[in-house]
Amino acid sequence: MARRRFTDKDRARIFANNNGVCHLCNQKIDGVREAWEIEHVIAWELTRDDSDGNLRPAHIVCHKRKTHEQDRLVINEAKRREAKHTGVKRTSSSLATKDKRAPKRLMKQLPPRVRDVFGRPVPKESSNV
Repeated sequence: MARRRFTDKDRARIFANNNGVCHLCNQKIDGVREAWEIEHVIAWELTRDDSDGNLRPAHIVCHKRKTHEQDRLVINEAKRREAKHTGVKRTSSSLATKDKRAPKRLMKQLPPRVRDVFGRPVPKESSNV
């Protein structure tokens, strides 16, 4: 679904409905001198809601800050949950999972092997004293 582009008429209506106040910092927006955007109260990515009840004017700086600090976190979490719920997300590699049948990893260093001049292992001498 493509994102809707707002007409000048839509922008004027939303601006007037909110008395020209940025809903994030509660400061008046000078529509002539300051750049502003239409901001979704609940992120569009989550609800796909473009109704007037979910739209407010906001300064560009305020809008970017909210998007990056709040909305991105919530959207990413929702996408992870959806992927897990639908089975899209794969489980981790079988190498990374613990298998009780797999041999245990060696945690200490082994003593060096004793070899002769030709590289063959030298048998341990038995102590017969």
